Amino acid sequence: MTWTLSMMLTRMMASRFGLILAGITIFVLTLDVATYAPDILALHNDELSSIAKYALLRLPGVASAFVGIAALLALLLMLTELSHRSELVAIWNTGISQLRLILIIAPVALAIGVFHFLVDDQAVPGAAPTLHKWGIGDYSGKKLKVGEDDPIWLRSGNDILRAAKSNPNATKLSNVTIFRRDAAGILTEQIIAKSAEQVSGRWELADVVIYYRENLPPSRVNRMIYSGLLRPAAVGTRSGDPEEMSSADLQYFIANAGFGIRPPHVYSTWQQKRITLFFVSFLMVLIAVPLSVQYRRGGGLGRFFAIGVGLGFAYFIFEGVSLTMGELGLVPPWMAAWMPMMVFGATATAIAISQESL
Repeated sequence: MTWTLSMMLTRMMASRFGLILAGITIFVLTLDVATYAPDILALHNDELSSIAKYALLRLPGVASAFVGIAALLALLLMLTELSHRSELVAIWNTGISQLRLILIIAPVALAIGVFHFLVDDQAVPGAAPTLHKWGIGDYSGKKLKVGEDDPIWLRSGNDILRAAKSNPNATKLSNVTIFRRDAAGILTEQIIAKSAEQVSGRWELADVVIYYRENLPPSRVNRMIYSGLLRPAAVGTRSGDPEEMSSADLQYFIANAGFGIRPPHVYSTWQQKRITLFFVSFLMVLIAVPLSVQYRRGGGLGRFFAIGVGLGFAYFIFEGVSLTMGELGLVPPWMAAWMPMMVFGATATAIAISQESL
């Protein structure tokens, strides 16, 4: 009985999730492509294939934005259908509790979470460099020049280096600025060089000007050796935008203090948020199943659907606000990422207790 019920609910949830996500994604993607088609064609000499390529590149980002909403709507639609056909009351009458029903639906919800994580962690970062290079639509303000003219950030110990241009391997840099900092992160010197070249593990700087914190006159030298071991933040692929990074890239930036691009807590917040993607769909189950108890006999289904949608959207709004607070450093990264889940998890527990003892 339980196995049959589990397979039925899994099939219902998965099919509705797939259809809803596909429908929303195609609709939004069509609007996006239609809006920027002239720019795409102008960039690629009126090649129609470029429109299809742009749509494929944008697909992961658009789909990722709606995975949580699609999971919520699929779950509410499934429970509404079960209640309307009086199948939900039959499920309850077999002695299945709220907790058991949640556990039955949990595997498909967690599978959606894994899918969401993989899209955000692999597909979105994979498409981002090309979209930055094209500079279409939302990417027009943060276009990256991939190749010989890549902007690049590097770090060596407490020092942060920025170069306006580099070769693909980041062994030759131009218009270099080195911010030398003490252990507390206070700027002690600023070194500006016209160029830098890596030779035998060291950096040879040319046409150098050194500015000091003590307001001493700047020093000017033709050549200077900088022996720090520099680790690059970007060589044409990493932009410093945490929402477009993989977990490995986020950890790399955290380990290197954000390379001076953004504070480390910004990347820590996004790293924690990335982990929560595994559990967002499961949280929707925790909210919707206890709520459905009150409407088990098919009455007031419109109200049930509206309340479920309202609670779900409240979560996504709260999540956005909490993430912003984490980026600003107002709360610790773990709290910014997990606070919405804890608050709405407690809300789901309260709803469950008020409806029926587990």
